[in-house]
Amino acid sequence: MSNKRGVCILGATGSIGASALDVIARHPDKFELIALSAYNNVEKMLALCEKYQPQTVIMVDEIAADTLKTKLASDINLKSGAKALEEIVALASVSYVVAAIVGAAGLSSTLAAIRANKKILLANKESLVMSGEIFMSELTQSEAELIPIDSEHNAIFQCLPDDFCIGQNITGVKKIFLTGSGGPFLHDDINSLSEKTPAEAIQHPNWSMGAKISVDSATMMNKGLEWLEAKWLFGIAENDLEIIVHPRSIIHSIVEFIDGSVLAQMSQSDMRIPIAHAFGLPGRIKSGVASLNFYQLPEIEFLKPDLQKFPCLRLAREAWDQGGAASTVLNAANEVAVREFLQGNVKFTHIAGIVESTLTDMKITKAGTISEILETDRLARSLAKEYVERINT
Repeated sequence: MSNKRGVCILGATGSIGASALDVIARHPDKFELIALSAYNNVEKMLALCEKYQPQTVIMVDEIAADTLKTKLASDINLKSGAKALEEIVALASVSYVVAAIVGAAGLSSTLAAIRANKKILLANKESLVMSGEIFMSELTQSEAELIPIDSEHNAIFQCLPDDFCIGQNITGVKKIFLTGSGGPFLHDDINSLSEKTPAEAIQHPNWSMGAKISVDSATMMNKGLEWLEAKWLFGIAENDLEIIVHPRSIIHSIVEFIDGSVLAQMSQSDMRIPIAHAFGLPGRIKSGVASLNFYQLPEIEFLKPDLQKFPCLRLAREAWDQGGAASTVLNAANEVAVREFLQGNVKFTHIAGIVESTLTDMKITKAGTISEILETDRLARSLAKEYVERINT
């Protein structure tokens, strides 16, 4: 009987998927690739299949699935549709689920993995931003294990005691510092931001990421979403969770304990490190990333975030304070605004304005079920699109 543990990667054609596949390939004695999913990137999925030979592939877009079917090797099982994601994570052969679908689209499959009691490597922060209360309730009632693989949340997790599990009450911690690079426009004049192009916004100084998350880093909304995620993951008071700008991305987050001790996780800016940490627990496995050379490290610098220059940080905090489904509205409006910016329909500085207008004008109610959350998400997107149309008229 094989001792290999089965892995399903949701969102395999993105940067997180690529890093996870690289780590898995370095340990063929430990892991078996059960399934890969993507939305509609046929050519990239075909290349992954040829290189990694998964047992099953899911293309959410059915037209893309039909196209892939004509090119895919006959021994690979092909499924289509969003429902297939929920079915695949529940397979008995799957031990690990890498939840790397970007945005609200990853919510249902991540919840399905929780209900199936899987070990979940969570990169889809929107699942918690949209439905934190439901998500954490489902987690604590299941036998699933959640390991964050966003670099910052994984860094916090690594600094906490070995017996800490997500969903438990955190003890002995005085403050958590969530680090962020500040993105490509950190040192640019605030008056220049309105003319920034999508090409400029996706040029992150330290990390190689997809377009959406790169724009979120440029607006620092990514850090706002991570602040919301950290609130749910670690349950620490708002004033004890602070965002701090660290331009070099060497220290990935910091935990201060009540006895005065401070622990920080340091490494190269490479997502294979948090992914390898999650796959290796309770031990450690090789990630393929080079060691830090302490004699060649740049100056370690920390800055306070400029809330006037990066208003999305303020909006994330206001969404938390407002409660109910406000964070769902925040996330939905941001996804619409970022997409419109990448398509050249609005300016970079319009992103925060669209989000703020949607948060201000939409009636926020408590969303106690997933269907209510998804309906709130739909309404918020519709309202955000109205603001985009107003900008262009």
